[in-house]
Amino acid sequence: MTSRIVAVLNQKGGVGKTTTTVNLAHALARMGKKITVIDFDPQSHLAVALGVVSKQQTGIDEIMLGQATFSQQQIPVRENLNLIVAGPRLQEIEQLCEGGSHRGDLLRKALASGTNERDLIFIDCPPSSGILVANALFAVEELLVPMTSDYLALQGLSHLMGTIKKFETVLNKKFRLKLVMSRYIPTRRLSKDVVSTLKKYFPNQILATPIRETASLAECPSFGKTVFEYRPGWRSAKDFEALAGDFLESRVM
Repeated sequence: MTSRIVAVLNQKGGVGKTTTTVNLAHALARMGKKITVIDFDPQSHLAVALGVVSKQQTGIDEIMLGQATFSQQQIPVRENLNLIVAGPRLQEIEQLCEGGSHRGDLLRKALASGTNERDLIFIDCPPSSGILVANALFAVEELLVPMTSDYLALQGLSHLMGTIKKFETVLNKKFRLKLVMSRYIPTRRLSKDVVSTLKKYFPNQILATPIRETASLAECPSFGKTVFEYRPGWRSAKDFEALAGDFLESRVM
């Protein structure tokens, strides 16, 4: 069995990358899938959202530096759900890598062994276009891009698509790309306008269930809980359950 490795990325901040990663991963784990999430942002928001706050815990940093294996760094955080934290040296890797193109390949090599006992691996990328995002693009075939329904997000997406196209040319591969509508406000006309624009440019690539904006999704991380623990049965939990099904079955708008 080969794991599906998915980079969750968008160079724009505030589009719900970590919220999507945490809750989608937990929804899939609750369905019985074996999931590992990798916190690939030196700010460590993913780990905090799962209730892991140790700043000294090593993680993906040591795997990339060849000082630990994938299996050694996994922390079980929920049933069927493991976390690999960013680690204190991830920032260092960003600096280390300046100018060395082979440094873009560290993550791919780090994930080359020991990952196969997991069904899915999600990499929560930082909101930048630096060397860490380059590493993620080297390492994966699949991209999940959370999008908010506003015009600035559309502009950010065109910038991101430019980056992705460049990597496709250099690496001679075509990414499998899916978008997820995050922080969606169904009553706003702008939301519907943005979705129809996206459908035109990304036909059959937007996952069917939009994640509606709710206060509970914003509150969860401060308690180190997913929406299934913080507000079970609420509409946000239902949205993420539906999204997990969409993701597995490639159901699109």
